[in-house]
Amino acid sequence: MKPSTHYVDNVKFYNALKDYRIACTQAQAQGLPSPGVPEYVGECFLAIAKHLSYKPNFMNYTFRDDMISDGVENCLVYVANFDPAKSSNPFGYFTQIIYFAFVRRIQREKKHTYIRCKMIEQTQINGGAFTPSANGKNPQADNTYLNFDNVQDFITRYDDMTRTRRERRRAAKLQREVTE
Repeated sequence: MKPSTHYVDNVKFYNALKDYRIACTQAQAQGLPSPGVPEYVGECFLAIAKHLSYKPNFMNYTFRDDMISDGVENCLVYVANFDPAKSSNPFGYFTQIIYFAFVRRIQREKKHTYIRCKMIEQTQINGGAFTPSANGKNPQADNTYLNFDNVQDFITRYDDMTRTRRERRRAAKLQREVTE
């Protein structure tokens, strides 16, 4: 038998989760708290998250470590929801959980970036960002941050995205009301 070249052995991972579920069921029957997640299962969560973060759609973010942490955290939260009777593919199940944790982190970071950009924009529009002039008497508005086209483009794209999302929700709500 050829050894597996994958970073997570799905069969071993499945068996560890099955054993963990049995231990949880026994603890619950005895009125005890659930046991901790086995170390091997945690290592699998971390390996899946790290390898998923190397995919091209997640690779170039500066907050990749936060994405990995969110993915592992979500796996630990939802480990009890994995039912070995329904599925024998824990790798796929937890990869999906981690994938959506990554997407949520990216959305959260974009929102924070948008808020930062809008605050700087409003500060400069309202005259809050000044640099002293050469003679020291007449301060000049500092618009250097807003001179970057990518900041204005980001603000515009984010506004468009939120507007489109809001319109879709409104249309879906109207559709539900019509069908009821």
